[in-house]
Amino acid sequence: MFRIRTIEWTAGGREIVRAREVEGACLTIGRAGDNDLQLPDLAVDLHHARLERVAGGGLEIHALGTLPFVRDGADVRRAAIDLRSGTELGFGTYRITVALDEADEHRGEVIGLTVRQGERATTRSGDLETKRGFALAGVVPGKRMMSWGLVLGILAIFLALPIVSHAVREGQRASAVIGDASWNPGALSNAHHNLTARCETCHVEGFVAVRSQTCRTCHKDVHDHADPQRLARARGGLSPGRRFLWSVARAFGKEGPGACRDCHVEHQDGAGLVTPGQGLCVDCHGALDHALTDTRLGNASDFARNHPPFTARVTTDPRTGAHAEVMLAPRAREDNGLAFPHDLHLAPRGGVARMARNLGAERGYGAQGLVCADCHRPSEDGIRFQPIRMERDCEGCHSLAYDKVGGTVRRLHHGDVDQMVADLTARDRGLHAALEPARRRPGARAGIALGGGRGLDPAHALGPGGVCGECHRPASVPGKPGVVPVVQTSRYFEAGWFDHSAHRQAKCTSCHAATTSKRASDVLLPGIATCRTCHAGAEAPANRIASSCTMCHAYHVSGRTTLDLGNNDGSAALKRR
Repeated sequence: MFRIRTIEWTAGGREIVRAREVEGACLTIGRAGDNDLQLPDLAVDLHHARLERVAGGGLEIHALGTLPFVRDGADVRRAAIDLRSGTELGFGTYRITVALDEADEHRGEVIGLTVRQGERATTRSGDLETKRGFALAGVVPGKRMMSWGLVLGILAIFLALPIVSHAVREGQRASAVIGDASWNPGALSNAHHNLTARCETCHVEGFVAVRSQTCRTCHKDVHDHADPQRLARARGGLSPGRRFLWSVARAFGKEGPGACRDCHVEHQDGAGLVTPGQGLCVDCHGALDHALTDTRLGNASDFARNHPPFTARVTTDPRTGAHAEVMLAPRAREDNGLAFPHDLHLAPRGGVARMARNLGAERGYGAQGLVCADCHRPSEDGIRFQPIRMERDCEGCHSLAYDKVGGTVRRLHHGDVDQMVADLTARDRGLHAALEPARRRPGARAGIALGGGRGLDPAHALGPGGVCGECHRPASVPGKPGVVPVVQTSRYFEAGWFDHSAHRQAKCTSCHAATTSKRASDVLLPGIATCRTCHAGAEAPANRIASSCTMCHAYHVSGRTTLDLGNNDGSAALKRR
């Protein structure tokens, strides 16, 4: 049995002795925790030595690794110990006295080990403290002094030197500041790449964050998403923790919340300036009805889970240009001034399809008849569509020819009612033959029937059964015939954005129910359920498209408009500046 006494000292110099006993005939010594006697000293090997009983009542100790130990001032790797006289062992800064502690007939011999840790250790080669005078540690500063010196050197080179250089330089060239490159956290974005060497363009004041007013000196046409006061109300009250953080930020010159730099983060190694996450949008729109009780905008936090139904800005009176916001589901209506059935023109076995096949390559129609692309032509940017033009898109079937003089065919001027009335009134029936007979074979293109004279009467041409009445609604004023003005809406979602070019792989009819629309007043826009078949929220599964707020919405609404988040009458509208 071994009895181990560990002697330690308190800060006041009082000695503390802790004793424990280890059963067995051997004892392991080392730095590792699985040793019987652990000595936490880097100069001690993990498993340094083994102390064990030998025949005859003595002890033997031998090294287990490559490091020796000290016995009575000499470096040894193996030693025999006489318990009657005892001995002293040294391991690093630890000294261990080994001697017989007690012996009786019941417990046998108990070997005592007294462990002390000292500041000095002696070996056969001499005092270690004396050797330190010849080591590198004896001629270089201590670790603490070197650490403070490095800190002061870093502050001098990377903080003090640029500040002094900025203060004493001449002119306003950023390249004249010495060492300021170490302050640059990353490369500028492509939009601001030309400002790489002109830091003062944005950083007007030293140690002050970039101000929103500085951004507006260049971006003069960029306007707020909404009135700043209403934006602040829409965010709601800040929690105590966030209020404290913002108070600290403002103490260092940072604006916010709502400053330009809250969303537009620079020095991101060329990454975009706009934060792509939808958290900034949800801060206001997640619980908008609680923050702004006078708004009709619905709460929106995720497209898949919490988003109001789509609403479109449609024309309610083409004469006055009045508009209204209507929900798309189940089917929205508008008054665009036309009388036009989509299903009649897209029926694959109808008369229109037969006529399109007869015209064929002359008008660029395919063998299947009319398709959406025959009339709806994308704009140059591929996002929206060009307005429908009578001469280009309709006259292939709906001819405006009314007379033929020699080899010249005379046509009415589409869109000019006064000119049409003048042309029909001034015609000479006696000198001009009819262009086409009154009766047409099936599949022949339509024209004005000159036989009988009634088809050339302006009132009849503008009426429901006339050539104009096929697509237009009459709107006569006293003494003057006319038609209801036609309004072709190019953008129904003023506060949103949709890119047709990104959906060109899909069929038009998969989103627009044109094949079943019998009236021109149908707003053939899909509802939110149709979009959700492909688009999920920000966290989308593998078979769906991740769709955050910024995919369809822009913060600074285009067209120089500002979104009013709640008018006095409780409505939400787009105001033109």
